Amino acid sequence: MRRTTSVLLSLSALLAASALTVPTAVAAPRADGPAAAPAGWEAVDATALARITGDQDALRTPLAAENTAAAAAAEPELLAVQSARNSRFVATEKNYAEPNTGLQRARSTEFGGSWESYAFEWDEATQTYALRSLANNRYVAVEKNYTGSAQNVLRARSTSVGGWERFVLYYNETLDRWALQSTLNGLFVAMENGYTGSLQYALRARSTDVTGSWEEFVLYDIGA
Repeated sequence: MRRTTSVLLSLSALLAASALTVPTAVAAPRADGPAAAPAGWEAVDATALARITGDQDALRTPLAAENTAAAAAAEPELLAVQSARNSRFVATEKNYAEPNTGLQRARSTEFGGSWESYAFEWDEATQTYALRSLANNRYVAVEKNYTGSAQNVLRARSTSVGGWERFVLYYNETLDRWALQSTLNGLFVAMENGYTGSLQYALRARSTDVTGSWEEFVLYDIGA
């Protein structure tokens, strides 16, 4: 497993490596879509994500890199997600009972396998990602109808993808960190470090901005 920036090139350097025009971010938000990117953050499409997580050797030949990235963009990126707040990996709690089956929690001190593995599936039409947990092969959804401290928690519980399961992925080059924004409610995913009990370290789409490590994550390429 390697960190997505192990190629030792920043996002801007990766995009500059090709003489051809490469999309660097998703299109400007639609009127019914998420708000504009926070200052210092850039929305990332599948081609850019594939370049960041790609093989360094492919970057040495611009045209080959373009073709490689385009091919890679057609396949979902297999990634592990680590909270910048507590340095733990996000896992799918597939053994939790309803209504919390498939709850997303940043609780693993090490990457252990499918419980901490996700396929980031790009949708060109909506310019968003769906996150499929490899632990139970379900898509991660935002539970906006939950109430109280569980409102907007993330659960891997869907067999298909709609607005509940779509996210915009952002990258901050300076911080070398990532953020996720739900298209369902326009809010950023945060890790609830202060929660206790079964919801401790739960992920919730509840922040209006990326304010710090609560909403920041590190991505690791597990597909290599």
